[in-house]
Amino acid sequence: MLIFAAGAAPPFFTDVALLILASAAIAYICYRLGIIPIVGFLIAGVLIGPEATGLVSDKEIVDAAAEVGVLLLLFTIGIEFSLEKLSRIKRLIFGGGGLQVGLATGVTVAILMAFGVSWQASLFTGFLVALSSTAIVLKLLSDRGELEEDHGKVGLGLLIFQDLAIIVMVLLVPLMSGQGGGSLAIVWALAKAAFIIVAVLLVARRIMPRFLEAVARTCSPELFLLTVIGICFGTAFLTSLAGVSLALGAFLAGIVVSESKFSEHAMGEIMPLQILFSATFFVSVGMLLDVGFLISNLPLVLGIVVLVLLIKIVTTGISLRILGYPMPIALASGLMLAQIGEFSFVLERAGREAGLFPAGMEGTGSQTFIAATVIVMIMTPMLHTLGMKVRDRMMDGEADTSASEDSEPEVHGHIPVMSDHVVIAGYGMSAQYLVRSLRSFDIPFVVLTLSPEGATEAEEQGVHVLRGDYAKQHTLNLAHVGSARTLIIADDNPGMTHRVAMVARQMNPDMHIVVRSPRKSDVKSLHEEGVDCVIVDELEAIVQLLAQTLKDREVPVEDIDDIVDHIRSHDYEDILVTPPEGAIILDPHKETCDHGNTRMIVVPEATDVCPQCVELGDEWVHLRVCMTCGHVGCCDSSKNQHARKHFEETGHPIIRSLEPGETWGWCFIDDQYVR
Repeated sequence: MLIFAAGAAPPFFTDVALLILASAAIAYICYRLGIIPIVGFLIAGVLIGPEATGLVSDKEIVDAAAEVGVLLLLFTIGIEFSLEKLSRIKRLIFGGGGLQVGLATGVTVAILMAFGVSWQASLFTGFLVALSSTAIVLKLLSDRGELEEDHGKVGLGLLIFQDLAIIVMVLLVPLMSGQGGGSLAIVWALAKAAFIIVAVLLVARRIMPRFLEAVARTCSPELFLLTVIGICFGTAFLTSLAGVSLALGAFLAGIVVSESKFSEHAMGEIMPLQILFSATFFVSVGMLLDVGFLISNLPLVLGIVVLVLLIKIVTTGISLRILGYPMPIALASGLMLAQIGEFSFVLERAGREAGLFPAGMEGTGSQTFIAATVIVMIMTPMLHTLGMKVRDRMMDGEADTSASEDSEPEVHGHIPVMSDHVVIAGYGMSAQYLVRSLRSFDIPFVVLTLSPEGATEAEEQGVHVLRGDYAKQHTLNLAHVGSARTLIIADDNPGMTHRVAMVARQMNPDMHIVVRSPRKSDVKSLHEEGVDCVIVDELEAIVQLLAQTLKDREVPVEDIDDIVDHIRSHDYEDILVTPPEGAIILDPHKETCDHGNTRMIVVPEATDVCPQCVELGDEWVHLRVCMTCGHVGCCDSSKNQHARKHFEETGHPIIRSLEPGETWGWCFIDDQYVR
């Protein structure tokens, strides 16, 4: 254990603190400018790196954090690419993706070999160019709500193949560098990769679902998170013993977890860590850029950027046209996928260790590759926007003519795309009864729960269920809370209720949020957090008893509904207040106006005199009390009509008779009795 002197920071802390603070500040500025956070992290890395301002000088710490970031990034990507999803778009993945990677690699090899570059270095460079950024593209599509559009599905399919192809590419790197032992070694490497994949599929289908369910039954978020992290790191370590990189091991671990019903739960738990360390990864990529080299070799770097863009746009477009996609979709997808991806950095590092360099340029190849890649990554949002404009102009209002197996509705997290629906967070007894009622009225809904037993029971009844922590934005996103009409939070834990309400309100400012709370003390804070209606268990029975009593008194149903809504919207105060001594009460009866349809309680300022008439030395006929403030004045039959004058001055509409034996009220606005 390291113990530091009081007031002294550990040696690495300064660099870590500067890294996080600078990255957060620069990413925020980029966000305000409309630049996606990942691009902001790249820019932050460039600015704080040793070749620019030099704020962070300990590159080893950043590299270590970046390695963890790569593991978690690939792990979460693996979770997203479930075998079910792969099978649904297999033609686009293996047909379109195979064509795109093959064409991009082949064109790059042909160009480089024409300039005398060896086939090994040319092929290695082709691999680097063929890959696009899964993290950046999916983030763009998600933020802009385009995952369900044709270009979104196309991008997903091609990216899946690229991420699978990296397995073979990494295995081939040492063979291309002459360290693998010839053709027999290539066959052995491919056989080893096939064996690893078969083992992954076996574990994913037979072992992992039961294991994760056993852990989930403990209902311990800490244990579940540690288990998921253990699966990620443990699988990565075991596959590394077989010669596969840690990063690819993490990707395969994600595939393993994806086959469990708790894959989305795992994603929700690990997402905050993944965001933190992946941000560090992209910052580290930016730190690799030598600004001085970029300036000195700007024509070369820009030339390579243009060449990469042309290769990616043309080869992606051709691949999609071969599959039958219309030109607007093919061109838009080509622009969207024109960058070089984060996997390329993993591959470039593996090649550098094996003695392979981009375009065979040992001295400047890596830095040229890094500079060009950072630039095209930063350009991605602009290229994507350009692609959408070109697509819209080319289509010119025509319907999309693409038709294939890939055009079927996409499903995310086993939940179909929904809108104007109800999201139910928690699946206790009350939520189960609510589900039955919603189904009888044919109202679309989705249930979120952490209970394995409850989820299984709901699924057996055909209910759409998501297993996961519904206080996490990732889980709420999968439930399409951004387009939901109503969120019902039926959790018994007040702390969970507060967290869900705050996160959900940020995601959908217009959604109606209804909360079940076991105690009234939480009502005020829940309203402050954006909850529209709070149903308090300990008081709701009283509300229903009151409603039934009013029904027996033949109060109209619409008036009873108004009374119940008023009581709930005023935090049950009207049924909790104990009238003080001497209070005057006006209860709603059959004939009621719009201004006196709830129970009104005041303490009159006097009981047997009109105070203003007393001051004037005048007499009065009858006394009336204002049911808003307790003012006592004389009636309209009196000389001064102080009750009416009070209404004219204050706008308080309802008075009640103070005469013995009389309980009626009067509304000045509607000019009618309140009985």
